[in-house]
Formats: sequence, C-alpha cells, structure tokens
Amino acid sequence: MHLTVRNCLVALGMLVTLSACSESGDSINVITREEGSGTREAFQKIVNLEDPVQEALIQNGTDQIISYIADDPYGIGYISLGSLNDMVKAAKVDGVSPSEETIMNGSYKISRPFVLVYREGLKEAAQDFYDFIFSKEGQDLVKKAGYVPVKQDAPSYHVKEISGTVNISGSTSVGPLMEQLKEAYEQLNPNAQIDITQNGSSAGITGAAQGTNDFGMSSRELTENEKDVTGVVMALDGIVVILNKENPLDDVSLSTIRDIYSGKLLNWKEIQ
Repeated sequence: MHLTVRNCLVALGMLVTLSACSESGDSINVITREEGSGTREAFQKIVNLEDPVQEALIQNGTDQIISYIADDPYGIGYISLGSLNDMVKAAKVDGVSPSEETIMNGSYKISRPFVLVYREGLKEAAQDFYDFIFSKEGQDLVKKAGYVPVKQDAPSYHVKEISGTVNISGSTSVGPLMEQLKEAYEQLNPNAQIDITQNGSSAGITGAAQGTNDFGMSSRELTENEKDVTGVVMALDGIVVILNKENPLDDVSLSTIRDIYSGKLLNWKEIQ
C-alpha cells in the first residue's frame, strides 16, 4: 500500500510539473529594441504604446531580433520590412500583409520613413552621394532592396569622378539599404569612400548635428528638439511583426499587438 501511495504521489508531482511547463511554454516572449532605436520609437508611436512591458527582452539590432525569434517558438518581435528573410515569418496586421503596395496605399498601418539627416553646407563628396540617393539609379536600388521609393520621376545620376570620404552613422534598419547604395556609388566613383557606422537613429542624428559625420540615418521622423538639422525622407519602410515559423498565428490586430507589448496579454492561448 505504501508503494502504491508513493507511486501516486510521484505521478501527481510529474503531472503538476508537466502542467506548469505547458503553461509557461505558452507564455509570450516579447522582444523589443533598445532605447534610442528609431524602429522602437516609430513602432511604439504607431501602436500607441508608452513603453514595452518590463519583462520584454531588449535586442540591440535587427539581426539579433531575427536570430532570437528564429530560435524561439513563443517569441514576437518587430523589424524593418527590407530586413525580412526566410528565418522568420511576417504576421499580417488586421488582415493586411506588409508590402510596397500596402505601404504606399496606407492599408498596412505600421510603416515609417527612412530619413537622411544632415546639416546645411555639405561638402562636395557628400552632396554628390546625396544626389545619387535621390537619382533614378538610387531610387531604383531602394525599390530593389524591398523598400518604397519616394521619388517616382527622379533624374538620372551623372558621374562626376568625385573623390573623398563621406561619413555616415545611425539606424541599424536604414544601414542595410545604405550599404547597398554605398556599394553602387563606389563602383561609379572608385576614388570616393563611404564609411557607415550602424549605431542607432539617435546617435546618427546627434552625429550629424555635431558635425562628427556628414549624414545621419534615422528610421523615425525628427522631433521638435532635433530641428537644428535637416531631415529628408529617402524611402518608406514597413515595420514587420515577426513570429517563429512554428507559431500557427498568421494574423494579428493592431490592438492585440499593443496588448502584448503592454503586458495585458501574456499567453498565446489568449489570442484568438
């Protein structure tokens, strides 16, 4: 009899443990960007979120978020549309998939500008790179990279055999696009050098304002306190809500995203 009772207690303990594991296993693991990230600021503004839940895990770049979500079936994060790859899946938002078309027509709600930030009086090499970005060739690259170009009738770029170094810093979301623009520009201008540092939108804006770099890259609009620099939209981008490929959820509402990131929804079972 003693052995039977003992076995029952062991079995009961295992049942409780398994139940607890099951419940914790369905918990939503919220992933967000660091403070100063333009993607985070734009995401919170659009979703109408003051601050993410305290338990949110902070990642300091787009690649880190993708890697984390790819390994976590219970994770949710957000990245730039142009950085989306087959390691994770993009969720529809209120039934709308993120794409160039849905961003342009406004049906996909989580979108933001990519802003080129600078002070007036650009040096020759910086001005020429600026002209390339907003040329037909530059805007075609924007489209090819998966973003939405802002100049449909842009003029063609004329090579001027420019030399010199252009220093750029800022957003890790804008960075991959800027790297492609850099590569194309340097092929046309082999004596020019574009140096890019990806250290966050706020750092890029500050660098441009202080003159430590020629351009800042921002994945959000400038604030009232940043009006000592000029910001020009170079592309439009969607902020994609990403999930692990094993997550059966394909569509999520904007209000549900807000509830997840504010901590009102803690478990995937709560989401219909």
